[in-house]
Amino acid sequence: MKHLISIGIITAVCFAGELLYFLLPLPIPASIYGLLLMLILLLTGIVKVHQVELTSNFFLTIMPLLFLEPAVKLMTSLPTLKGNLISILFLCLVSTIIVTAVTGVTAEKICALKKVTDQDNIPKIKKNKEHKSAKKHQKNNTVKAKENRHEY
Repeated sequence: MKHLISIGIITAVCFAGELLYFLLPLPIPASIYGLLLMLILLLTGIVKVHQVELTSNFFLTIMPLLFLEPAVKLMTSLPTLKGNLISILFLCLVSTIIVTAVTGVTAEKICALKKVTDQDNIPKIKKNKEHKSAKKHQKNNTVKAKENRHEY
C-alpha cells in the first residue's frame, strides 16, 4: 500500500509538471516543473519524505536501466554523428574542463569561507582561555608574593 501511495504522489507531481509545461509559455521542460513542484511540496511539508522515499529509492536503483534505450539509439545513429564526431568530442572535452574548473573554484571558496567562519570563533575561544590563564597566573603570583612577604 505504501508503494501505491508513493507512486500516486510521484505520478501526480509529474502530471502537474506536464500540465504546467502545457499551460506556461516558458521553454522549461515538464520534468523540471515536476522536480520544482516536488521540492516545494517537500519543503512545505505537504508531502513528507517518508511518503515517497521507498519508491524514490527504487527508481534510483533502476536508473541505469532507464538510460539503456538512449544509449542504444545513440549507437544506431553513429553514422549520422560521424561527420561531426570531432566537434562533438571537442565540445564534450571543453565542457568537462569548464565544469571541473567551476566546481573546483566553488569548492575552494566554500572551504575558505568555512575557514574564515571557523577562524572567527577561534580567537574568542583563545582569548577566553588566555584570559582565564592570565587570571590564574595573576592569582598565583599574588599568592606567591604574599607568601614571600610572610617569610621575611
